[in-house]
Amino acid sequence: MTQLCLRNRQRTRKIDLRLLRKITLGLLKEILREPQFELGIHLVAAKEMAMVNENFLHHRGSTDVITFDYGQRAASMHLLHGEIFISIDDAVSQAKEFRATWQSELIRYVVHGILHLKGFDDLLPSARHKMKREENRLLTELSRRFTLSKLQRKLKK
Repeated sequence: MTQLCLRNRQRTRKIDLRLLRKITLGLLKEILREPQFELGIHLVAAKEMAMVNENFLHHRGSTDVITFDYGQRAASMHLLHGEIFISIDDAVSQAKEFRATWQSELIRYVVHGILHLKGFDDLLPSARHKMKREENRLLTELSRRFTLSKLQRKLKK
């Protein structure tokens, strides 16, 4: 089964969800060659992210990305199954801090969440370094294949 569900519940930025779907599917199917997945991606504002963070992780305040893994990565199953919550407010502020675009930060968070679902961890420094290296590699590959700046949906006149 392959299923990707995108939900946009924020108003900070207008996002081209068709392009986001295309980029995410390109990552999952073409680059990572995931045979099966059930993935939900929720684009939210900082206020909703803070509620998710407090209710499920018992941390205060907003954060950039939270991943919930519902799958068992058993060898016989090969199913990537989970939800990724992404705060667009945090993507915008992090982009300014790191001199990047909010669009590339958004894709970085998609990649980050999917890597968590694939079993990557960022708790220990050595694991964090390995995950960050793979995150950067995948983001670079996606940047070559897609024009990330086009994620900014134009206002209709």
